[in-house]
Amino acid sequence: MSSKVCVSEAIRAEVKGFSPYTAGKSIDEVKEAYGLESIIKLASNENPLGTSPRVQDAIKLHAASTFRYGQVGTPHLIEAIAHHFHIPEDTIVTGNGSDEVIDMLIRVKATPGKNNIVAFDPCFSMYQVLSCLNGVDFRQAPLNKDFTFDWDSLLKLVDDQTSIVFITTPDNPSGYAPNVEEILSLHSKLPADCLLVVDEAYMDFAEDLDSYSMLPRFTQYENVCVLRTFSKCFGLAGLRLGFGAMHPSLAEYLRRIRAPFNVNVLAEQAGIAALNDTPFIEETLRVTREGRTYLTQELEALDFKVYPSLANFIMVEAPKDGSYLNEELLKRGLIIRPLVKGYNLPKHLRISIGTAYENQVLISALKEILNAE
Repeated sequence: MSSKVCVSEAIRAEVKGFSPYTAGKSIDEVKEAYGLESIIKLASNENPLGTSPRVQDAIKLHAASTFRYGQVGTPHLIEAIAHHFHIPEDTIVTGNGSDEVIDMLIRVKATPGKNNIVAFDPCFSMYQVLSCLNGVDFRQAPLNKDFTFDWDSLLKLVDDQTSIVFITTPDNPSGYAPNVEEILSLHSKLPADCLLVVDEAYMDFAEDLDSYSMLPRFTQYENVCVLRTFSKCFGLAGLRLGFGAMHPSLAEYLRRIRAPFNVNVLAEQAGIAALNDTPFIEETLRVTREGRTYLTQELEALDFKVYPSLANFIMVEAPKDGSYLNEELLKRGLIIRPLVKGYNLPKHLRISIGTAYENQVLISALKEILNAE
């Protein structure tokens, strides 16, 4: 056995050329970089109302028990999810964020070096990140110019080795959502052994859910999985909690491979409390939908092109260079998401819906920036 080979050289090829996920600027980073005391963050699609009072109480109540392992499989959380969303318990798999469920789906369904995974471009970056880490070929089809879904271009990439097709609805970063009939049409054209994963991370914010969500329908199909997250509407981004809803036979395979105690005890209790805090959910939806309407009207008045959105964010094409506007907003303590890096959209910005006050501050700042030129 040779002793001359460095450990750093004996690394998987997929990892050597791997580009990690890059998060946006944090509040602390912006404070330090710009010497600011107060920051408004409208970049990461978090809940503008923060954490629900019931969740805070649940965390305090169970904090002293964190020295104990939780119950494998989070059965109490699964019961709460099933009750809230009216879906069978045996279809639910919880994860340390929906990212973990995505990873488990890929590891169960896709064979490295053989299968491929298909999604749109742009899409949620973790589809590609986790496909590459698992050694699975990742293919992307372009969206239409208006950021709606080009189903034909997607289907051209699907072959008999396609194991998973991912779609995000409402989509990120545009907020666009196709109706259910379009999704079912796509499903009918996929190979029977290809899994259609419908990522509904932002679906809570859509109106007329029956026209857009696959969650009430997935039980009719063996090869459909719906993803949901607690990070957005339920305000638990920092606790990392999500779930997948799928055919019971597929769910059983995910349970076999998941790490034990993958959802921590505080996240589980917080999830149960969040599902039961109906007033907080209703207020979140009201603030988001009213804010979405307000920002759309105000930004259009400033000559921004605003793309229709059913999510808790909007995407805009700015009348000026997006990087310039982003930098000027950062100087004023406002964090939004420029879409140059990762999306190659130099004039486009993604703006999370904030509170009424935060939205007004943003509009005032943009007026100041644009009028100064």
